[in-house]
Amino acid sequence: MKNILNHKTIWMTALAGILTATSCTKDFDAMNTSPNAPTAIGPQYLLPTGIETAIDRYWGHRERFERINIDAAELYVQHLTRNIYSNEGDDYTVGPALLANNWKGFYNDSQLNFQRIILQTGEGSANPNPNYEGVALVMRSWVFSLLTDMYGAIPYSDAIKGTAEEPVYTPKYDNMEAVYAGILSDLKMANEKLTVGGPAVAGDILYSGDILKWKKFANSLRLRLANRQAAKKSAESRAIMAEILGDAAKYPIFTSNADNASLKCTTVLPSNNEWNQILIQGGRTDWNISKTLADKMNSLGDTRITVYANPNKDGLYQGHPNGLPDAIATSYLATSSTIGSAFTKADAPEVIMTFSELNFILAEAALDGDITGDAKTYFEAGMTASFSQYGLTIPAAFLTAVGAVSKEKIIEQKWVSLFAQGVEAWTEYRRTGFPVFPSPDPRAVLKNDGVLPTRFNYPSSEYSLNADAVKIGETLNGGPNDMKTKLWWAE
Repeated sequence: MKNILNHKTIWMTALAGILTATSCTKDFDAMNTSPNAPTAIGPQYLLPTGIETAIDRYWGHRERFERINIDAAELYVQHLTRNIYSNEGDDYTVGPALLANNWKGFYNDSQLNFQRIILQTGEGSANPNPNYEGVALVMRSWVFSLLTDMYGAIPYSDAIKGTAEEPVYTPKYDNMEAVYAGILSDLKMANEKLTVGGPAVAGDILYSGDILKWKKFANSLRLRLANRQAAKKSAESRAIMAEILGDAAKYPIFTSNADNASLKCTTVLPSNNEWNQILIQGGRTDWNISKTLADKMNSLGDTRITVYANPNKDGLYQGHPNGLPDAIATSYLATSSTIGSAFTKADAPEVIMTFSELNFILAEAALDGDITGDAKTYFEAGMTASFSQYGLTIPAAFLTAVGAVSKEKIIEQKWVSLFAQGVEAWTEYRRTGFPVFPSPDPRAVLKNDGVLPTRFNYPSSEYSLNADAVKIGETLNGGPNDMKTKLWWAE
């Protein structure tokens, strides 16, 4: 289930427990303590809220002007295109609400919950539980990786300390190298804390309390980030990869699609898939498959397109170009394929990392000489796992059509496999420059000087609430606060 306890239930249950424990007293101080203002919520309530809000936001978010996936990243990487409102992402326009609401949402809705769990269950706390602490460390690390990969330098070491004993209201910005170092360290610590057969974890809507799978996710995510920084910190990244791959018992990683990190949605509101809420419940029909993706998949005989998209009236899987003005884009409504039901049904999973992606990571690392092993074997395993993820068998001629393994082919196939995970695909494009996208359609009208965005701007709220720190953040990025400044890991 995506949401074991929905938000209202979580808070009402917690409140009921507090009210039950509160009885009449002659103590004046106690009489003046409001029973309607709970001072502590247990980790079993904080965890599902933190997980759901983080993954929903990453996957798309049902609120207009907050949809970083389908109104930004999925369009940038040409998985999807728009047939109307091209100024909502498809022409590289980014509204201030998208920047501000996602910045605020990830920090306030997600990170605060994970931080509270860490404080409540860590060593020296009143109720230590290394498994809760480990799970929260993994999720906090994943969200911090999203923030730094989208914006660049971010508040990290000083962040989420507004309610600390010595509160920090104007957190400093840390550069991406420092953020990555902290995240990689935290993921290693999370793996050490997570104890199979240890204390139970309630409210786990990602892995249903399976601690071994949490350990696999922690180490697979650590490999993702080590590989991402490998061009900048090769020795350190090689050491991390060798450590993980050299001891499978201590550092387990994904071994099949059963280990994939994905939020299992339900058919019951508000636990349905975010795309379902937008496209089916909300009746929005603004998005189609991009011509870039459809052309690539059709040229390779890639049967995953039958899952990614719906056939048009002629039984074909076709897309239309990105960035077209509305008057032109709407003319493709009869011929451009819509998004497949595997991604729009109410209980479609919201995926954040897969066995397929892990194999592409290892293929690239092997090709670069960062790990031992055969790049071709990992490459083919990545493609096979991606087909299998959708119940498909890789076509006999497909591997021949793809051709020999290379860096470009690895990232291109990773791009195809990351359909619907636009933020991740956008990050890989900005890091490597692959896949090589076709020149924009001559009828396209693009903002940002025609440059595919390299980052998000910092929200205006930072310039009013944390001005000195955010200006230092700009300096740490090595360029202005625009969408053309390349980030630290760019190769």
